[in-house]
Amino acid sequence: MKVKFLSKTSSLAFHVKQHQEHKLCWHTLMPTMAKLAWQHHSRGRHLVSTSYFVLATLTILFSWSCPVLGKKKLYIGALFPMSGGWPGGQACLPAAQMALDLVNKRTDILPDYELELIYYDSMCDPGEATKLLYDLLYTEPIKIVLMPGCSSVSTLVAEAARMWNLIVLSYGSSSPALSNRQRFPTFFRTHPSATLHNPTRVQLFQKWKWTKIATIQQTTEVFTSTLDDLEQRVKEAGIEISVRQSFLTDPAVAVKNLKRQDARIIVGLFYETEARKVFCEVYKEKLYGKKYVWFLIGWYADNWFKIKDPSINCTVEQMTEAVEGHVTTEIVMLNPETVRGASNLTSQEFLAQLMSKLGGKNPEETGGFQEAPLAYDAVWALALALNKTVGPLKAKGRRLEDFNYNNKDITAEIYRALNTSSFEGVSGHVVFDAQGSRMAWTLIEQLQGGSYKKIGYFDMTKANLSWYGNDRYIQNSQPYLNNMTAVGCMMALAAVFPLGIDGLHVRNSQFPVVCQFRLWLLGLGFSLAYGSMFTKIWWVHTVFTKKDEKKDKRKHLEPWKLYATVGALLVIDILSLMIWQIVDPLHITVEKFTKEAPKGDLDQLIEPLLQHCSSEKMNTWLGVVYGYKGLLLLLGIFLAYETKSVSTEKINDHRAVGMAIYNVSVLCMITAPVTMILSSKQDASFAFASLAIIFSVYITLVVLFVPKVQQKIIFSKQFLIPPHVFSRQKEERVSELRNQLSERQALRSRKRPTSSNQNHSSPSLPAPQNDPKSLLPPPGYPLPASDNHSLPPTFSNSSTLYQPDGKINRNNCHPGRLQLLYK
Repeated sequence: MKVKFLSKTSSLAFHVKQHQEHKLCWHTLMPTMAKLAWQHHSRGRHLVSTSYFVLATLTILFSWSCPVLGKKKLYIGALFPMSGGWPGGQACLPAAQMALDLVNKRTDILPDYELELIYYDSMCDPGEATKLLYDLLYTEPIKIVLMPGCSSVSTLVAEAARMWNLIVLSYGSSSPALSNRQRFPTFFRTHPSATLHNPTRVQLFQKWKWTKIATIQQTTEVFTSTLDDLEQRVKEAGIEISVRQSFLTDPAVAVKNLKRQDARIIVGLFYETEARKVFCEVYKEKLYGKKYVWFLIGWYADNWFKIKDPSINCTVEQMTEAVEGHVTTEIVMLNPETVRGASNLTSQEFLAQLMSKLGGKNPEETGGFQEAPLAYDAVWALALALNKTVGPLKAKGRRLEDFNYNNKDITAEIYRALNTSSFEGVSGHVVFDAQGSRMAWTLIEQLQGGSYKKIGYFDMTKANLSWYGNDRYIQNSQPYLNNMTAVGCMMALAAVFPLGIDGLHVRNSQFPVVCQFRLWLLGLGFSLAYGSMFTKIWWVHTVFTKKDEKKDKRKHLEPWKLYATVGALLVIDILSLMIWQIVDPLHITVEKFTKEAPKGDLDQLIEPLLQHCSSEKMNTWLGVVYGYKGLLLLLGIFLAYETKSVSTEKINDHRAVGMAIYNVSVLCMITAPVTMILSSKQDASFAFASLAIIFSVYITLVVLFVPKVQQKIIFSKQFLIPPHVFSRQKEERVSELRNQLSERQALRSRKRPTSSNQNHSSPSLPAPQNDPKSLLPPPGYPLPASDNHSLPPTFSNSSTLYQPDGKINRNNCHPGRLQLLYK
């Protein structure tokens, strides 16, 4: 009887061991233990045996419990490169852990599960990653997803993962080769393809009219694929790659060849550690300076050239000298908007928490700091996708914890969920295209004075290159003329001060200087401020009031003609003022008033005196000046009225200029005669003249420059926000209009009587259906039986979706017609 009892205890221990090996919670043992207890009781065992059995059960229950009561664990296998060519794991690993902590605390995302990260240091080395991948796959527990980092490791992992039916989600891979669904059917990445840089580079080459470039690359797949893509693009743009150099570890020979073949425009494709080696050789060969332009990748740390590296023998000063002026291209990786996305954190709050988790490390010296938002959003994309699969799997009698490496159905569900991901992350809007890549804008920076400065953005979807702080709206308003207007306004404002000076403040000998100062400030200020506005309105009128054959000839605006017109008006004023000053200079004249008796019996009389700036023929000179200026004012009013309905992009603020001209003309025509009438009343005359100047100047500045400031703010927001923020609004509007059109056509079809002629009527738009991407499994995976009937004909055969030439993409368009943003 004792032997039989031990047998049953051993049986229970065997079941417990099986559960422990599969990392299951104690409550999953209950059915097994209940069954064994019932068998033990039904066979009439003694009470003492039962007591021992209960004691053993309680011991097992208390010794084996779940880490989180009631939650089942899902394991993520990850490879974070903490060292090597790209040590991105230094910041990406803490970011991923931050995301996991928040996900596991949420009750609305995977409430029955807990995600746990099992990670190793891949050192960004495929050989090391091979060994670590073996450990991840053949060591318990089972991993439901793999998360590799750099491209060389992701290529290995993503190609092997299909054999284990594993989804691969990368946060730092940019190799264009990974955008191949035939080779990597289950691969996704929150880091865009490296080919995103190439359209930007080609656009810059064309902008600066360069027809011959050189390249130097590290011989890894990511850079080889990128360079192949660049070679095709520059060939289409009529640009020649005259020199193409490559190296494995030592770039010395490659750099010497660039020098020998007189390369000037050089595109460098290599990791950060190799970049230091390259530019150390560049310094030795003197392949830098104003004669050379280097294009590099922008994912390096900001002070990458200052980091001490034992593999080079150049000083920090030498490296800083060699890298000065190079241009980088990089995607916008941090959401500039203050929005709370899926994680309920803004991008700035994320950065603050990440800095705290890094323990005060310098971000410039922490590998992967720029890519950390991508790693953070990768975990959220995975968590939201897994959460989305719970319902469909439950309907099929499956659970996420049932996943094993032979289960294609669960993999297909996770794939569909990731394929339809769309949420706001700390890196911006997260959405994947048909190849599993992320979309983004390109930021162009240049190293100036040892630090990177933003110089522009490139939107590939519109082929629009915009310079930072120099947008088209302001350029088309002729900024140099705007500057002249501002300078003229400041001179006119400055004239208010000498207008209020009299003999109490300066000596009589100095007063003529004050008089001349007033005259020159007002005259030149008017010529600059009003003359520049008059020039704009005159050019618009001369172009758009001509006959068509002459209009086409004059539509090309030559800025020097505008500047020459302002210069001519300025010269006229200078000559007239000089002649006046030489022929009949201003001097002091004193106007005497009736003597007045002061208060009190002082036996004195006071004779008020008023000093004037005058000349012998003052009225004649004023008549000439007022006549000339008055004609300009009247002509300006006429031109502003004539061009009020004209629309042109060459001078896009001409309507605001017209309003400013109305303002200046009215105030000048009122002020000139009034001040002449009030010349003997110094306080009233000064108040009227100064207020007229101040009002006309400030109204002019507000009318001309406030709209430009508003456009500047809008511009800066637009070019810091990824394109989906704007395109999504357009897509939503198009979808709304399609829905309305579909409803109207459906209503008409119900009202229309049945007739054979209906067969010849134009077909109505189909009602919007679910996103077809949500119905697609990875290539080679089965379609869900319940969804086959709802697939459109285009998607009925999954084998046609992923042709090697990419004939069908996300929008069912040829990639030549619709360029997607890969990196």
